[in-house]
Amino acid sequence: MEYIAIAKNIKISPRKVRLVADGVKEKKLMVALSSLSVMNKRAAGPIKKALDSAVANATNNFQAKKDELTIKDIIVDGGVGMKRFHFAGRGRTRPYKRRTSHIRVILADGKTRDTMRAVAPVETAEEAKPKGLTAGIKAAAKRVRKEKSE
Repeated sequence: MEYIAIAKNIKISPRKVRLVADGVKEKKLMVALSSLSVMNKRAAGPIKKALDSAVANATNNFQAKKDELTIKDIIVDGGVGMKRFHFAGRGRTRPYKRRTSHIRVILADGKTRDTMRAVAPVETAEEAKPKGLTAGIKAAAKRVRKEKSE
């Protein structure tokens, strides 16, 4: 099963956050947390905080065991770019963006969610054939009448 935590609008550019995230991906949880705590990068703090949040989600909401959790993926997306300006010569300005990041941490424990999914009924070969719009409506009405009669 997967457990997710999202940290939004982190005021570090996504390029810098991805450097740290790529070094921690696909590791055991405890190894990743210990390496993030000693890493000398500013982006290590928000990633560690998001990892801790994902662990708390898994243990409190789904009763998962902390020892079995692994990092499945860490996705870093760009957030809102705040527009700023540098002053330039001759009374002009140079625009730039202060970039922000969204960090999505996905943890997994190896268990499946098959018991939670509803299984769709299997159609026969005749029902599965593509038809026109009116034929599809007729088939759906026929299926509903059949279900009501049962």
